[in-house]
Amino acid sequence: MSDAYEDEDLAAYYDVINHQRADTDFYLELVLAADAVLDVGCGTGVLLKEARAAGHSGRLVGLDPAEGMLVQARRGDGVDWVRGDLGTVAFDGEFDLVVMTGHVFQVFLTDDEVRAQFAAVRRALKAGGRFAFETRNPAVKAWERWMPEYGTDIVGPEGERVRVEHFVESVENGLVRMSETYSSPDWPEPRVDRGTLRFMEVRELDALLGETGFEVAERYGLWDRSALTDTSREIITIARPGPHPAARRR
Repeated sequence: MSDAYEDEDLAAYYDVINHQRADTDFYLELVLAADAVLDVGCGTGVLLKEARAAGHSGRLVGLDPAEGMLVQARRGDGVDWVRGDLGTVAFDGEFDLVVMTGHVFQVFLTDDEVRAQFAAVRRALKAGGRFAFETRNPAVKAWERWMPEYGTDIVGPEGERVRVEHFVESVENGLVRMSETYSSPDWPEPRVDRGTLRFMEVRELDALLGETGFEVAERYGLWDRSALTDTSREIITIARPGPHPAARRR
């Protein structure tokens, strides 16, 4: 979504809603095998906290632009939490692994935005490093379940009852515009956040990876490492830096 999680109160609900995320074990295995890891769009920092708790002794850096999320993340020790994004914070050959989880990749809406992210990730990686991320498979049309009747009822940190509902406002050219509404009988009015997500075909994704000097090393359709098919919910990619695009043109 957009700026909802600048709000510390709303950020506190994030882990409640996503407490059973299916991707955590997949990414945790990768993090534990790498000495230095950057989590782009780290949110409340669950992945890196779990890695530290599981015995990771190397460098862990969580990067997120939302202060509300980082307030939650900083409640765990042993991780360097940085406010910002890859457009404002630069890294140069510092990481064995960069991850972008929780469908963060889908907030980049144009090819130029994606190119800028990929180029910054490539700069951040050491030689031989890897970049792991996922995006929802547009063929499955996940947005068709983003309707109020599929909402979620949660209990907040203070015991308050909260209803979380989504509503799709438009679907056009791979861009899904939607709203996320938090409501509670204890509040005078609901809190509404609006945002846009991009759904990208594999051919588009791989073209942009190639343009920015990446090669696809592994590709999956589910978190159990099943092969990608037309009906897979996810497009899960592990990429590695290949020859620099400028070098290819010589």
